[in-house]
Formats: sequence, C-alpha cells, structure tokens
Amino acid sequence: MKFGWLFFIFFLSLDSLAEISFVKVKGYDVEYETKGKGNSIIFLEAGGSAGLSDWDQIFEELAKETKVIRYSRIGNGGSEKIKKNYSSEQYSEEASLLLDASGIKKPVVYVAHSYGAYIARRFASSYPEKLSALMLIEPASEHDVDIMRQIDLDKAEKEIAQIKLDDLVDGMSNQYLDFWSKRPLPDYPQIPNIPITVIASTKKFVNPPVLFFTDKGRELWGKLHTDWVNAFPQGKIVLTEQSYHYPQNEEPEMVVSEILELLSRIKH
Repeated sequence: MKFGWLFFIFFLSLDSLAEISFVKVKGYDVEYETKGKGNSIIFLEAGGSAGLSDWDQIFEELAKETKVIRYSRIGNGGSEKIKKNYSSEQYSEEASLLLDASGIKKPVVYVAHSYGAYIARRFASSYPEKLSALMLIEPASEHDVDIMRQIDLDKAEKEIAQIKLDDLVDGMSNQYLDFWSKRPLPDYPQIPNIPITVIASTKKFVNPPVLFFTDKGRELWGKLHTDWVNAFPQGKIVLTEQSYHYPQNEEPEMVVSEILELLSRIKH
C-alpha cells in the first residue's frame, strides 16, 4: 500500500509539471502554461525581466473562470537564455508567434504589467485582429521622463542618466533605452476600439528614491494614465493607493475582479 501511494504521488507530481509546455518561437524554446476553459482567453504578459511566475498570485483564480495563458519571453524565466538588445516591435511579434504556435485561433484579452504593457500597446496596434480587450497594470510609459523633468529639470536629467547606465547590464538593455527612445508608442486611434482598463498606483512613498516616486510624481503618474485611457471610447481607469508597482501580487483580489469586469464588457 505504501508503494501504491508513492506511485500515485509520483505521477501526480508529473502531472503538475506537465502544465508547463515549450514551443519554438524563431528557433528558441519558449515556456508557457495554459489552464482553464471558457469563452474568453486571457493572455498574461509579465514585466521587465520577469517570467510566467510573476502571475502566480492570480493565475489559478483566473483559470477557474476562463482559459488563461502565461509565458516567459525569450531570455526570461524558463525560456531559452539569450542576451540581445530587444525592442517592443520584436517582443510583440514573438507574442503573436507564440499564440499561433500554441494553437490560439481567437482574439485574446491581453493583460500586461509594467514593461510588458509597453509590448502590449505595440501588439494592440500591430495585431488588432488578435485582440478582444486590453488591461495594462502599472504600465511603463515613454512619458515618465516628462513627469520627472516637470518636477525638477536639472535633477531629473541626472537621475535619468543614471537609470540608463544601470539598465545597461553587461552592455545590454531591453527596457529603458527602448521605450524612452520612442515618442509616442501607438495610442488611440491606432489601437482598436475595444474595452481597455488601466490599473495605476498612486500610493505615496515614505522615502522616494527618485523624482518619479515623489508625491508630485505619483499625482502626475495617475493623471497621465487617466488621460490616456479616457481617450478610448471603452476606457476605464483604476487608481490604487493600496499597492505600489505590483498590484497583481499586493492586491490580487482587486486585479482578478477588474479582469473579470473587463471580460464582461467584451461583445461576443
């Protein structure tokens, strides 16, 4: 009997590991996970150098309601490790190729965090036929430097220069030098008329490390995203003072609720 239980646990473990799959995108191995069933398909795009584990706090809950896909971009998470200066155009193309390779035929609800939201905006304008709704969580913006300069120009230039240097790890950059070099990214009306929600944090910092995180910076950050999403016919802004840059980890219930509300606004 003891052997039987060990046998059962062993295969149960194999089954849980089997949820992570790999697919070739441009010749590279990309990890992704699909779970759940439903009329809508949620596609999760992590921020920065994060992988699919960045969605651990909400992935299972969302999978109870509909089909969910999460993945790690090439170079991140368990996907193939490479070092390359990437652009939002390349990342959005690879997201499209991943959806094709994994057999996704219908438009997705693209939910993206931070730098991933920058990629999602590019995707939305490049592949509008593959999108049914869009959610940007604490989205990276090419205009955050404008916020810093508006507060204190001289200090802002010094802080921006240091951030660029810090971003050049081993001489490579795939974030700040990308989105700070483009003005502007595709916005309305290039992005289709679909339901859009933006979740942005206006929570104040006790000891702000740079101008961007000062009280004035938080106020301008909220206004930036409010004005942006309100330009869309089906736009909605959610400002939170309960979490900082990772609402999906610090306020998972709120994020799940807002994603489900976004799904309810889609016309099937």
